Amino acid sequence: MATTRLFSPLQLREVVFRNRIMAAPMWQYAGRDWRPTDWHLMNLGRLADGGSGVVFQEGTTVERRACGTVGDLGIWDDAAVPHLRRLVDMMQSCGAVPGIQLMHAGRKARQKPPDEGRGALERSPAIADWDAWDVIAPSAIALAGDGAAAPREMTLTDIQAVIDAFVAGARRAAQAGYQVLDLHAAHGYLLHTFLSPLSNRRSDAYGGSLANRMRLVLEIVEGIRGVWSAAHPLFVRLSCIDGTAGGWEMADSVTLVRELQRLGVDLIDCSAGGIAGSPLPAGQSARYGYQVELAATIRRETGVPTSAVGLIVHAAHAERILQEGACDLVALARELIHNPNWPLDAALKLDDDTGYRVMRTRGSFWLERRAATVPGLRPSTVGDGA
Repeated sequence: MATTRLFSPLQLREVVFRNRIMAAPMWQYAGRDWRPTDWHLMNLGRLADGGSGVVFQEGTTVERRACGTVGDLGIWDDAAVPHLRRLVDMMQSCGAVPGIQLMHAGRKARQKPPDEGRGALERSPAIADWDAWDVIAPSAIALAGDGAAAPREMTLTDIQAVIDAFVAGARRAAQAGYQVLDLHAAHGYLLHTFLSPLSNRRSDAYGGSLANRMRLVLEIVEGIRGVWSAAHPLFVRLSCIDGTAGGWEMADSVTLVRELQRLGVDLIDCSAGGIAGSPLPAGQSARYGYQVELAATIRRETGVPTSAVGLIVHAAHAERILQEGACDLVALARELIHNPNWPLDAALKLDDDTGYRVMRTRGSFWLERRAATVPGLRPSTVGDGA
């Protein structure tokens, strides 16, 4: 038996993650009237029960026009808090740190969900507040390949309303009991479109120079830190590069991260792309850990903790990434859909002394008992038993 980096605790401010496994935010497109359903309770519960140290609820929208699809969750009114509290209580009961990601879809609002082909929604009498679902962006530049009209360019009044909405959303998240907050400034959503010169053509204080394009994100972070407990960590998800189309580059991310650190951001959730085209070089397919170097670069250049994401699938690979100092958390998404008990499986494969106790609920008792009474037993995910 051994103690691995993957199953070592991580403390950020006063919050302790029991291991370095992060269940990344994954949209479910299953909300009803912007509220979570039993599906969300089950989905987040199984991720928490499976042993992930921190479990993030999907990107939760901070105002009505921030919604990407009709199935999004919202946190723009106080009535949302008790519904969200139920999710928090479930995650905590399983030993996971409950996290929430706050976001605004921007020009990716009013869309079909992926399983319906994406693309712009058509006006429907079933959506009573269609006109309130205003599609906004820093500049009136249409989303490539979307088929929708260009978004409305935001006024300074719109910008202040968005800042206020993020701050109010953070206050409600604290009331609901979340212990870590992730601000979504990646993947072509509103905050990312302010950062990237490919989507921000403004000539006022929120466009043009790098300092101006960073302004909205920095003002939102400053506002959130004013209402978010000093005991609780704040993450920011960044597309560290736009990709082959140019635009936002790693040097820009390093500059931004240094400013975010000054304002009290504790970890950068590193990803890529979302504005135009693929972040991968032409002809190159995604490979295991294909975005890890982004996290390693941010961590090396700024000293700020990072999470790495992108086809981190196997336990030994996750352990190696951490051992090499590329990041502080490994974020899994679709692999946790494939196997919500991935952390338990990883502890066994790495022979970590945590063993079955990575699962905090009744399951660990029965699995430890089976292992003790059947010498040499190998779980189905560890071997074929032959």
